Amino acid sequence: MTHARLHVRTDDGDCPCQLFAPAIGEGPWPAVIVYMDAGGIRPAIEQMSRRLADAGYVVLLPDLFYRYGPYGPFVPKQVFAGDFRAVLGPLVATTDNLKAAEDSGALLAMLDARGDVVGRRVGALGFCMGGGMAIAAAGRWPDRFAAVASFHGGRLATDAPTSPHLFAPMLEAELYVAAAEDDASYPPDMAERFEAALDAAGVRYRAETYPAAHGWMKPDFPVYDHAQAERGWRAMLDLFGRTLKGSADAAS
Repeated sequence: MTHARLHVRTDDGDCPCQLFAPAIGEGPWPAVIVYMDAGGIRPAIEQMSRRLADAGYVVLLPDLFYRYGPYGPFVPKQVFAGDFRAVLGPLVATTDNLKAAEDSGALLAMLDARGDVVGRRVGALGFCMGGGMAIAAAGRWPDRFAAVASFHGGRLATDAPTSPHLFAPMLEAELYVAAAEDDASYPPDMAERFEAALDAAGVRYRAETYPAAHGWMKPDFPVYDHAQAERGWRAMLDLFGRTLKGSADAAS
């Protein structure tokens, strides 16, 4: 696995990014953009990006809190032991689904300029707040995203004008939506509303509820569940394998 740090110029400034590529083989490979959770950029999400790269993808990890400025890195177990909203709230307030979707245009342009990326269609992977951002990005750039995987994404169908479910009519990507049990940020009635929007728009998707708590995929979260995380990885790699590696669309 190869690793590089770079900056991508967006309409609002320079977004620090990390890029991970497979260590074995010459490529080119399909690309996946990782949309972080509210804990920001830290070793755990870098570790997950490396693992995805080792599975045969060029992985772009942008720091979507770039509008805030320098921070952290945070240790979730310490943050959640106190008033996490006071710590993370000011950073989260600097971005939203629409801003992340617009930022994605610059991220896609950067991937387009690389010789080790195959095709125009990419994947999106989002965790927690990043789940909604990934869906919004795929709706904003429908011809560029082949697949979206959202893990314990919150607030996917609300009355806010930035709600991810409003992007359903624009989506061309296939979605995998993995929810947590007893998740206040994505209760059953919200899941029904979100899935109804996908159904009405004819979106290809699979939705599953895991017997785990919100944040179970993240190895540095207090609620990390190894068995359910591995299940999530299998579903994610199946989705990206079919849509990015196994589809003729990925090379077009």
